[in-house]
Amino acid sequence: MSEENKNENAETQDQTSCETEKNVSENPAENSENAGEKTDSAEEQKELTDAEKISALEKEVQELKTQALYKAAENENWRKRMMQQKDDAIAYANASLLSDLLDSLDNFDRTIDAAKDAKDVKSIADGIKMINKNLVKMLEDKYGLSNFAKEGDEFNPEEHEAIGRVEDEKAKKETLKQVYLKGYKLNGKIIRHAKVMVSVPVSK
Repeated sequence: MSEENKNENAETQDQTSCETEKNVSENPAENSENAGEKTDSAEEQKELTDAEKISALEKEVQELKTQALYKAAENENWRKRMMQQKDDAIAYANASLLSDLLDSLDNFDRTIDAAKDAKDVKSIADGIKMINKNLVKMLEDKYGLSNFAKEGDEFNPEEHEAIGRVEDEKAKKETLKQVYLKGYKLNGKIIRHAKVMVSVPVSK
């Protein structure tokens, strides 16, 4: 390459560089606007991200509300079921006992029918005793019901209700002279006190 061509290329490069610098210096506002557009775009992206976060939180809150309402409804249904079961338990608590008593009632009906034409009173009495025996056994074995208080037993104010007292020269301590009504216990707990007449030692 000749020296002249080199000089021409150098001049051309210098001229291009000067024009570029001139364009930059002559258009500062345009450059600033481009920078502002980039900043606005970043802020807009940030705003969208915040909006997405808010939307996610609102969705989560709505889901929690739905779950809370579901749990409340579930608890209310459970409470209603428990109340219904309680009412049923109260209403039919004696169903099993009454069902077992039906056999004894049937036996009493048959005994009454037989007594209309019976000539032997003893056989009727024996039939009633048998019904009573079976009934008592069923109540004791299946339901834990037991009776107490017999003549000659020692008086116990926690079990016996004295409706009268009679002095007895043979009595060394308070005993049951006569039982008007038997006492009953259900699984060991007194449900009815026995009503009795009590013999007491003669006071000196």
